[in-house]
Amino acid sequence: MFVLELTYTAPLERVEDVLKEHVAWLQQEYAVGHFIAAGRKVPRDGGVILAAGVDRAAVEGIVARDPFVLAGVCTYRITEFVATTTAPALEAYREQLPT
Repeated sequence: MFVLELTYTAPLERVEDVLKEHVAWLQQEYAVGHFIAAGRKVPRDGGVILAAGVDRAAVEGIVARDPFVLAGVCTYRITEFVATTTAPALEAYREQLPT
């Protein structure tokens, strides 16, 4: 599983100019099962996405296609972790530690 942390590198006006395309990109990734949750950080200086079911190379490719990245309005920090415990509603995403 991955935590994708976006940090805006441009004024919010430029971010807003690309927001519709970014949301469409998010919806595509939800539709294929890559994303679990996403939202704005508070204060609004970026966002956070939870991704699952892919490896790091795939996540890096997904992030590279984000319209925010293509427009140069954000950078990403990608953190991988093993979700060994979850809420019951997220049981399908529970992982085992590698042996």
